[in-house]
Amino acid sequence: MSPAERALRLVAAPHLHAGAAVPRLMLHSVIALLPVTLFAVALFGLAALATIVVAILACLLAERVFAPPSSVSDGSAMLTGLLLGLSLPPALPLWMVAVGGFVAIGVGKHLFGGLGAPVFHPVLVGRVFLQAAFPAAMAQAWLTPLAGARNTELPATSLALPLMAPTAPYDGLSGATPLTALKSGDTGAPLAELWLGTVAGSVGETSALLLLLGGLYLVAMRVIDWRIPAAVLGSVALFSAVLHGLDGERNPAVLTALGSGGLMLGAWFLATDPSVSPMTRRGAWVYGLAIGVLVVVIRQFSGQAEGVMYALLLGSALTPHIDRWTRPRPLPEGVER
Repeated sequence: MSPAERALRLVAAPHLHAGAAVPRLMLHSVIALLPVTLFAVALFGLAALATIVVAILACLLAERVFAPPSSVSDGSAMLTGLLLGLSLPPALPLWMVAVGGFVAIGVGKHLFGGLGAPVFHPVLVGRVFLQAAFPAAMAQAWLTPLAGARNTELPATSLALPLMAPTAPYDGLSGATPLTALKSGDTGAPLAELWLGTVAGSVGETSALLLLLGGLYLVAMRVIDWRIPAAVLGSVALFSAVLHGLDGERNPAVLTALGSGGLMLGAWFLATDPSVSPMTRRGAWVYGLAIGVLVVVIRQFSGQAEGVMYALLLGSALTPHIDRWTRPRPLPEGVER
């Protein structure tokens, strides 16, 4: 026996694996997001493509800066960039997109310990930073869907220089998003357009139907816990039905609430991240219920038109407590479960 064969291997737990490696899980998530990504590019043209590409490149570069080179190959930084790009307005200046990518990876991921350790989803950290630092751009950098020159020209706002005002006003690019219209008392978009996605909105949040199909794909591949999106969407549907029944003029119907904003993206692709969601089955239901209720409360009773981002952050903050409240209790000696 050679010295190499006699060497004792000391490795950290876990010693038994379920056969699910990180690159495989990331690949399935990218596949699930591919239809909505292609749809966004078809809808908003070069602006959406540039936003997604810059977000991915910024996250990959930040991963290379803040972590060993080998960590880039696991696919987590690429997925973070893709999700960040999909969550942003399509006409956002590209230098802001790059800043959001660096914040998402550097602060949201590696400041908390790297892959599997963040308390909050890195995408949400990057987006919250952009929302706080550049509120006007985040609130108004929308594009009209299927605009004529979308495939040949970038909007002037996308090419704005760092720390400089864009050459074109944001509010001249597009009308209000469906949630903003509902908040101001308008009727909003027709239900078919809302679910298909031919409305103004963030790059990948417009097509609720494609996001729903992508989420179901992740469930079929056993990448995510189905209980979390079921609890989020179920609680939003139930709470919205109650409010709509009490006051149909001020509160949207169930299908409108489910298809609006970033709910589908958040429920299927952000809330289900293992590092920010509870480990127990009962905890998954409590976590999803809390997020769903918070989404409706923020949408209907606050000054914000959208509540998914803040609901996800608050739900992630509750995760350690939910795990502690729902962990299995040890049985007395001699008692079988």
